[in-house]
Amino acid sequence: MADQVRNKRTSLASKVRSSHETTDKKAQETSLEDVERLEPSPETYATIMATNKPNPLGSGYIKLYLLAGMIFLCSTMNGFDSSLMGSINALPNYTNYFELPKNGNASTGIAFAIFQVGQMCGALFVWMTDWYGRTWHIFFGCLGVCVGTIITALSTNLPMFIGGRFLLSFFATCAHTAAPLYLVEISPAAYRGTIAGAYNTFYNVGSILATSSVYACHLHLADKGDLDWRIPLWLQMVCPGMVCLFIKFFPESPRYLIANDQHEKAREIVTRYHVNGDSSHPLVALQMKEMLGTVQGVPKATWKDLLDLKVLVETRSSRYRLMLNVAFSWFGQFSGNNIISYYLPLMLEGIGITDTNTKLILNIVYSVIGWVFSVAGARLHDIVGRRKMLLGSTLGMTICLALVAAGAAGKVEYGNSAAATMSIVFIFVFGAIFATGYTPMQPIYPAEVVSNKMRAKAMGTFKLTAGAAGFLNTFVGPIALSSIGYWFYVFFVFWDAFEMGFMYFFFVETKGMTLEELDAIFEAKNPRKASIEARKLQRRIIKGERGNEEKV
Repeated sequence: MADQVRNKRTSLASKVRSSHETTDKKAQETSLEDVERLEPSPETYATIMATNKPNPLGSGYIKLYLLAGMIFLCSTMNGFDSSLMGSINALPNYTNYFELPKNGNASTGIAFAIFQVGQMCGALFVWMTDWYGRTWHIFFGCLGVCVGTIITALSTNLPMFIGGRFLLSFFATCAHTAAPLYLVEISPAAYRGTIAGAYNTFYNVGSILATSSVYACHLHLADKGDLDWRIPLWLQMVCPGMVCLFIKFFPESPRYLIANDQHEKAREIVTRYHVNGDSSHPLVALQMKEMLGTVQGVPKATWKDLLDLKVLVETRSSRYRLMLNVAFSWFGQFSGNNIISYYLPLMLEGIGITDTNTKLILNIVYSVIGWVFSVAGARLHDIVGRRKMLLGSTLGMTICLALVAAGAAGKVEYGNSAAATMSIVFIFVFGAIFATGYTPMQPIYPAEVVSNKMRAKAMGTFKLTAGAAGFLNTFVGPIALSSIGYWFYVFFVFWDAFEMGFMYFFFVETKGMTLEELDAIFEAKNPRKASIEARKLQRRIIKGERGNEEKV
């Protein structure tokens, strides 16, 4: 079997290479025929990429980057909200207006956690992306966020404020779930981690916009009544408003088009954005064959599919995929990160930093650090691979939380200022590590590991799980921090250690494989082992082809 694979790979490599050493049309057609005769596999894709890699700076890719850049604005909504709430919760005008205690209580927790409740409710409607398309779901989601923003910004009492936040989070979930699904499906496999992964880095852009606006408004409008917290609330509709204006000018996901018998439109999109308009490129034939193979015998989605969830658990492969989807959805929200991002001002106060402006500035710095490192992380996931990045970052987070707990204990128990400084430093180091390893992959890995027919419903599962995890630690967070203090960080030290073990034994490598090629990986007896072996084979192919080129 191994010899057959090697022989097939060698034959394909030579044919693809020869077909693109000349501009002869007949030679190019022969290459396409060779691709169409082969079964899609990671080694086939790797061979084509090694011999005729599309220019990532070509016109088609530039258009793809611009398209993705607009979609990235959907990601700012969650980042804006998390930092906005953490920042305005430090403003006396806000807490006094709604009669909230300075150190938080159940009402504070509800005001924060209602966002997760809205997320879980919104996740129930993600299946609609299979019915009327990805771009329409993004449009309606962003429009709803604008409506929710208006209600919260005009709130005169806490129930109205909480109700507005529920609507805002419900519709933000529609956009925020459909957007990464769209990017995962429209991005080429070789750059999926970078392009789609960069989506969630704009979470930090939203955080920076929120914390900066709160800081500026508090600095200049603190004596102007409630303007210092209402203006930042109004700004929450800027990014979704821009997406509303442009999203319907963008093409649909090629996989959605294939599922709805619009094959030529799908081919045009793959040709335009994956190979810079070269319709004779073998990647076009390969990807069309892969996508068409996944929809054979699958009926078109209708509204009746709302309660039909058997696709998530009907086979051993789908159950394994769902396990990874749910596990990483939980890990992404329950690794100590939400406690730090939502309650950073309270944490700073707990170790002696009480000045409001100082806390807001440190919140801004935390967001900037997160953005810089998450952008780097998005690229590293396509270079290093998902497994190594996630395992390494989880180890680093575990160490950082242990040092944060130790520093906080030194300050609380012994009044040690140096320990407090150490705690602050490692809070920021934790943020940098989390941003590098987790932030780019939070909505992407759960979408990568599921099949095309599972993806819409699985993204709903992703949001339900993430919402449940976020609700738990944001509602319990202020109570736990005020009750057990630094021991709350200790809990996450042990939890993150568990996460690392789970990832090592179960997580599958998805780097460099098309979404359809992962189907064979998950059909294997041990998907984790199969994915690692597939990546080793891909590396040998690429290394061998580069060696052949150097000899020539």
